Amino acid sequence: MIRRRTALTLSAAGLLAAAPLLTACGSAPHPGAAAVVGGERITVSELQREVEDVRRAQRESPQAQQLLAGSSRLGQDTLVRLIQYRIIERAGADNGVGVTRRELQERRTQVERMLGGSGAVEGRFLAANIAPRQIDQELEAGLVRAKLEQKLGPARTTQALVRTSDAMRVDINPRYGAWDPERGTAKAASEPWLRRADVPPAGRPA
Repeated sequence: MIRRRTALTLSAAGLLAAAPLLTACGSAPHPGAAAVVGGERITVSELQREVEDVRRAQRESPQAQQLLAGSSRLGQDTLVRLIQYRIIERAGADNGVGVTRRELQERRTQVERMLGGSGAVEGRFLAANIAPRQIDQELEAGLVRAKLEQKLGPARTTQALVRTSDAMRVDINPRYGAWDPERGTAKAASEPWLRRADVPPAGRPA
């Protein structure tokens, strides 16, 4: 059963070495892919950039030692997050749900007001292994999820995400585990669908 991560659904989810070849459901291999989602690759280099953004921000933080010690599965967790974003975006589109730039800006302002400013927000997300430049993408996914739940209800939203995950034929490079569509994560990971940090839940989007 897919459930939401401890935060960023907002009511409603060492550095990498060269990865081995990934096969999609027994078909031709996908060189350089960390995962294939809906026929599109998430490349190892793309994943490395995301991971390094987090590592850089962690190293520059006053809590660097604690943050670095708490992110031993950063590569896998980051890949799961990138996959979830794509699935949630597709599920939203399939159900007529999207987020405008204005809604995203309003949500960012709301979170900053509730948590005590942009610095506090960045610190909270960084503790969840999300770099400052990645925050808006996480907020957007949370808003889409919130709108899906408002339109379909929580149980039907879960079903929609599972169906979308199945339809997109998610394949993960074996170094990161195997995709579990029921939980919306890699089987070796501990974090299921979109909830990661203590961020206040989203209200009804404007």
